[in-house]
Amino acid sequence: MPIHRRHFSFQLLAAALAGAGMQPSHAAAYNKGKPVRLLVGFPPGGGTDAIARLLAEKMKDTLGTPVVVENRPGAGGQIAAQQLKASPLDGSTFFVTHDHTISILPHVVKNPGFDPRTDFVPVAGFASFVNALAVSPSTGAKSFDEYVQWVRRQGGKSAVGIPAPASTPEFLVQLLGKRYELDLVAAPYRGSAPMLADVMAGQIPAGVGSVQDFIETHRAGKLRVVATLGGKRQAALPDVPTFGELGLKGFEDMPYYGVYAPAGTPAVMVHEVSQAVAKAVAQPDVHSQLVAMGLTVGYMTPEQLAAREKAYTDVWVKIIQDSGFKPQ
Repeated sequence: MPIHRRHFSFQLLAAALAGAGMQPSHAAAYNKGKPVRLLVGFPPGGGTDAIARLLAEKMKDTLGTPVVVENRPGAGGQIAAQQLKASPLDGSTFFVTHDHTISILPHVVKNPGFDPRTDFVPVAGFASFVNALAVSPSTGAKSFDEYVQWVRRQGGKSAVGIPAPASTPEFLVQLLGKRYELDLVAAPYRGSAPMLADVMAGQIPAGVGSVQDFIETHRAGKLRVVATLGGKRQAALPDVPTFGELGLKGFEDMPYYGVYAPAGTPAVMVHEVSQAVAKAVAQPDVHSQLVAMGLTVGYMTPEQLAAREKAYTDVWVKIIQDSGFKPQ
């Protein structure tokens, strides 16, 4: 039976399946063994891509069918989201994404080509994370204060890479500039991977992105993370202060990762894939790898993901409006 996000009840579905003797058997191949696609709206090599591939490897064992990652990069996930909307309602296509595409992009683009409230149904949430500011070795900065001083020596003006235009990182760059009286210009990239490469190479002196995009290169000394968002320091980066500690308040709410399906996907398939995600992130090796990437791991039911999405969207709609940004 087709579902719509506003009418979908995870608890009622489980009870109905149990009463009808229809609890899904993961011993049998999901959807008759038809491959499942996990769409990713960013290029290979970035944090979202790595996370999706980690999930896919475990989900295929639970579902009993191949699970493949398909990258559809561009426009901050907009292209992949449009692809999801146009996908058949046969349980073959899902979307692994974070807050930008679902909570931010529909409010900064005039015609995004999709509405997550009506075109998508939440399947499972599995992690939250924080964004961070990383600086290139070319600046010589070892801390946020040293980075600010470096920018001032450049005449107070500098570019900061961001993984997508009109994204949370872009608004953060804007607020940092105002707070520290710097002329910081956000330079958008097509995903975190090319931005990361330019920061490491010194082609751009700094970048804002998710912790999972920066953490390995930070550990390797190829760049330095100097500040993170969130209400507390990250376990993976205990020596890096939060922006709150540095005096920039209001960014304690953490972005999220989730899996979505096209609205109208059969409820039993949404349930099976949701449970496959739950089992994947519960496995110790997956959990430890996600934590090492800088994620806070925690499974969310479809209802919990929907509530998380709404709360985060409400916060950022106000920030976007207060910034004076006009949808483009």
